[in-house]
Amino acid sequence: MLDQFLGFGQIIIADLVLSGDNALIIGMAAAGLAPPLRKKAILYGMIIAAVLRVVFAVIATKLLGIPGIYFIGGLLLFWVCWRLFAEIRQGVDAEAEHAMALASDDSEGYTGAPRRSLGAALLSITIADISMSLDNVLAVAAIADGDTRQLVFGLALAIVLMAFAATMIMKLLARYPWISWVGLIVLVYVSADMLYRGVFDPRTGILAMLT
Repeated sequence: MLDQFLGFGQIIIADLVLSGDNALIIGMAAAGLAPPLRKKAILYGMIIAAVLRVVFAVIATKLLGIPGIYFIGGLLLFWVCWRLFAEIRQGVDAEAEHAMALASDDSEGYTGAPRRSLGAALLSITIADISMSLDNVLAVAAIADGDTRQLVFGLALAIVLMAFAATMIMKLLARYPWISWVGLIVLVYVSADMLYRGVFDPRTGILAMLT
C-alpha cells in the first residue's frame, strides 16, 4: 500500500514538473499567430501532445520487458534530469506562464496579418512534443514499473493538466520553484533506480545478457 501511495505521489510530481516544456512550446507557437488562430493552435497542440503520450505509453509497455531496455531508459531519464536542471536555473516555468498568458490574450502577442499558417505552427509543436512526450511517458513508465493503474493514472493526469490547468500549473511552478527542485530529486532517484535495475536485474539487466 505504501509503495503504491509513493508511486502515485512520484507520478503527480513528475507530471507537474515535466508539463512546463509543453506549455512553453504551445504558448510561443500560438502567440506568433494572428489572434483568430491562437485558440485553435492551443487546442490542437494539446490534442497532439495527448495523442503522442498515448502512443508512447503503448510502446513503452511493450518494450520494458526487453533485456537492456531499463539501462537505456535510465540513461535517457538522466538526460531528462539534466535538461530539467538547466530549465529550472533558466526560469523556463516563468517563461511558459508568460507565453500561455500571451497566447490567450487577443490584444497581446502578434496582432498583424498572419505571417505563418496554423499548419506551420502545429508542425513546430508536433516536432517539439515528440521529445517532451517521450520524456513524460518514460518517467511515468519507470515509476509505474509495470503497474497498469499507475501508468494509466499518470497518462490521464498529464493529459488533464495540459488540457485544463496548463496556465495554472505554470503560475504555481513559477511562484514556488522548490516544487520543480523536488520533482528533479524524484526524477534523479527514479533514473538511478532504473539504471541500477538495468544493470543488475536478473531478468532485464545487461549483466544477465552477458552471462
